[in-house]
This record gives sequence, structure tokens and C-alpha cells, in this order.
Amino acid sequence: MPQVEDRISRRQVDKFAERRTQLAAAALQTLSELGYARTSLREIAQNSEFSHGVLHYYFRDKVELITHCVRQYKAECVKRYDEIVADAKTADELRKGFGAAMAGTLREDATLHRLWYDLRNQSLFEEAFRVDVLDIDQSLERMIWRIVSRYSELSGLPLAVGSGTAYGVFDGLFQQGLLRHLSGIEDAADELQASVELVLGQLAR
Repeated sequence: MPQVEDRISRRQVDKFAERRTQLAAAALQTLSELGYARTSLREIAQNSEFSHGVLHYYFRDKVELITHCVRQYKAECVKRYDEIVADAKTADELRKGFGAAMAGTLREDATLHRLWYDLRNQSLFEEAFRVDVLDIDQSLERMIWRIVSRYSELSGLPLAVGSGTAYGVFDGLFQQGLLRHLSGIEDAADELQASVELVLGQLAR
């Protein structure tokens, strides 16, 4: 009965993946608060409902858990921005929607984004992170390019930069805003929103 066995096998794989997703979601808050260097699987277990043994069963080590957490969160971010692209009817609507979304996620998810930058910096020193970080980074670059390309289409203006440059500019603006926000500068998110809207408007001309 190979078909039955295949269905059972797929269910087992799906159940395993679903459990990993649940564990990653539970671990994400601890990771985002403490960062890579100060977090161990044991520390995560102590701050969640799951035992150290359970975490070790589903993830080989801290590296695998952290990359899974960040990949999962960034995938949700990409989906959120893609919805803005899909819903925008005019260039101005897209520009304002993009700026508001960047400011909103800075206010609401600062510690989660801090974890991403922590992981990306660690990948410069630890090869174990590098493939996953590069893959996540490229997915974010493609997301930004979809926004920029759509803005060009809606405005009817050609783009002045390529994909890598566009991503570098917005990533730099966000990282700068994140540092200011975490430093307690109250208008950091508003400044980020204004900068994002301004820069997007200047990339197509």
C-alpha cells in the first residue's frame, strides 16, 4: 500500500514542520530580547512551555533554531509588504503605504528586527549562518524590488537604480531608524516614514 504509506509519511513530515513552527514562535520572544550571544537552548526552554529535550529533538542546535525563527518572521514581513503592493492603486498610495508600514514595524517589532541584524552580523564571523542569512537577505531584496518596480509602473517613471542599490538604501534607512528607536529617540519612526516616502519618490524620475 505505497499510497497509504506516502500519505502517512507526508502527514508525519507536516506534523514535524508544524511543531518546529510552534517552537520557533515560542522561542522568538526570548531570542529577540537576549540576542544570539546570550541565548542558549536551555535559556529558551526556561522561558517557554517546552523542555530543553523537546527543543533539542526538533532543532540540532541554537544556530538552526535561530535561523528558523528569523526566516519564519521575515517571511511574514514579506507577505505584509506584498499585500501593500497588491492593494495600492496609485504611486502616492504605494509610497505612503510603504512608509507607514516601515514606521509601524519599527514601533511594534523593534526587538525582532534587532535579532535579524544580530544574526546577519554573526554571519560575517560564523559560516554556519551564512547560507541562511544570504537567502533571507535576498528574499528581502526581492521584496523591496517589487515595491520599487511597482512604484515605477504606477508613476510612469523609469527607475534610477537597480535592485541591490534600492535594497541597500532602504535597509540602511531602517537600520539607522532602529538604532535611533532603541536609543529612545521618540520621533525615530516618524523620521523613518518621512525618509522612506521621500527616497522612494526620488528613485523613479
